Amino acid sequence: MSKSHNNRPKNQSRQKQIKENEYTGDFEQREYIHKSKNRNIQNERKAKLPATVAEQISKLKERGCIVEDEEFAAETLTNINYFRLAHYFSLYLQEDGKYKEGTKFKEVLRVYDFDRKLRSLLMGALEEIEIALRAHCSNYHAIKYGATGYLSAECYSHVHNHKAFLSRIKRLIESNEDSEMVQHYLKKHGGLFPLWVITELFSFGGLNMFYADLKPSDKMDISKKYYNTSSGDLEMKLRKMSDLRNHCAHYHRLYDWEMGDLHSSEGTVFEYILVMKELYRQAFKWREGFLKQFRRLYYDYKDIVELSMLGFPENWLEILSEDKAEITPVGL
Repeated sequence: MSKSHNNRPKNQSRQKQIKENEYTGDFEQREYIHKSKNRNIQNERKAKLPATVAEQISKLKERGCIVEDEEFAAETLTNINYFRLAHYFSLYLQEDGKYKEGTKFKEVLRVYDFDRKLRSLLMGALEEIEIALRAHCSNYHAIKYGATGYLSAECYSHVHNHKAFLSRIKRLIESNEDSEMVQHYLKKHGGLFPLWVITELFSFGGLNMFYADLKPSDKMDISKKYYNTSSGDLEMKLRKMSDLRNHCAHYHRLYDWEMGDLHSSEGTVFEYILVMKELYRQAFKWREGFLKQFRRLYYDYKDIVELSMLGFPENWLEILSEDKAEITPVGL
């Protein structure tokens, strides 16, 4: 299969058009609704009937997909929902509802595999950023305000809703009550949790909210000390990383997808990766970790994927390999 999908326009109206062509009810579905007691025009467009794996394969073939090994296709569709794979088949769907000439099942599945492995790789890198942010926020705040200073409303800005914050902490402790860490502080410390323990219970989004609610001077100190940037810039970057993490955690497609289609912050996957690079504190670890693994992944799939579909420029390797000044925290 050629990489003919690369010429497909990238905009939301096109995305919507593809989804309508891909998922609109077939004749049998419309007939079923037509005969039902609850028939109406809206249901005729939206209602779906389940299809067996064999029927799914037949549908793919009717639309022009080349299925060279039906046993392999059946095994795949038994273990991967057709609806999930349809997001990748839609990359090759024409306006007439047929797939582009030469579209092969195994090659579409390779795009799916590349996307899946890329999500996993991004999640690993995001974990590094998230863990570092937990340490930076808890260390700074605890040293300045004390281990349990986070329980005082005076440690936050005027936008902070302290009552809601304390309720959220209470729920986090209750939902993690069976963990060894929580049990230790409940039994040995009377339920008094230091900040460095509480931050381990925060989601990435919750951690970002904690940082955003700090006093402006504290946010500025953390952003300068650990990231060499402004507090506003750090907030924006963390929001992007939280959006990317949620995107990957819910197994959404990355290939040929503008992130703004699902999230408040916009940009291509490459732009998000650039932000990730900026938040990495060690250039060597970035190059020998994420970048090396990404290069290996790309070269394994370069016959079937185009990095331009992720927003990568031609000189992407040079940009992602560029050294940045190592950040040495003040006072360390």
